[in-house]
Amino acid sequence: MPGISGGGAVTRSTLRQQIADALRDEVLAGRLQPGQEFTVKEIADQYGVSATPVREALVDLSAQGLLDADQHRGFRVHEYSVDDFRGMIEARTLVTDGMFRALADDPVLRLRPDEPPFATALAGVRRRGEEAQRAALAGDLTVLIGYDLRFWRELGSLFGNPYLTDFLHRLRVRTWVCVVQHLRRLPDLRGRLWAEHTDLVDALSRRDTDSARAIVESYNAHALALIQGLTDGGMGKGPA
Repeated sequence: MPGISGGGAVTRSTLRQQIADALRDEVLAGRLQPGQEFTVKEIADQYGVSATPVREALVDLSAQGLLDADQHRGFRVHEYSVDDFRGMIEARTLVTDGMFRALADDPVLRLRPDEPPFATALAGVRRRGEEAQRAALAGDLTVLIGYDLRFWRELGSLFGNPYLTDFLHRLRVRTWVCVVQHLRRLPDLRGRLWAEHTDLVDALSRRDTDSARAIVESYNAHALALIQGLTDGGMGKGPA
């Protein structure tokens, strides 16, 4: 595992978050596999820090559903099933549908007075989508995950409800944790990963919520088909 980076003194809460972020990235990178067990001491020794911020970070990740806590054996990476993945897809669809309805009800959708109009803010999200799209087309899963999470978090933030934005972000982290173990088994991911981020932004820019919803529905259907195929022992099909 990589060490905790950053210069100068850090507060315990910052160290706690750094450890949580680093471990989450290890899971997303496939270096911590589902079912893999470890203790607070092992992680503390790995990072060269005290046990307290490590324990706090692991408890945080357990609360997010990424780890399971065992009173006697420490922690292990949570193992998700296809049914879990399907439930996550359904949950995040409810969130995105709410976002699209908000845009349909208020085509201008201005944010707080100190923020730019929706269309201006959406242009920034599109740039993030372009980076995600390039990574997807190149089959670079690690880079894609980073940009994809930023893309959806920034897109969600435009709709003015920070609680839904955070909920959607956590759902998307969980779905990536669920699928990354399967995707990394494929020898070549080019053409297999979803790359319609900019199409979605363009549809929202036109206030075309029907097209936006169709893009997301197609994305979800292909992702489910791919993961179902991979868990059944095949090579799957469609973008994730």
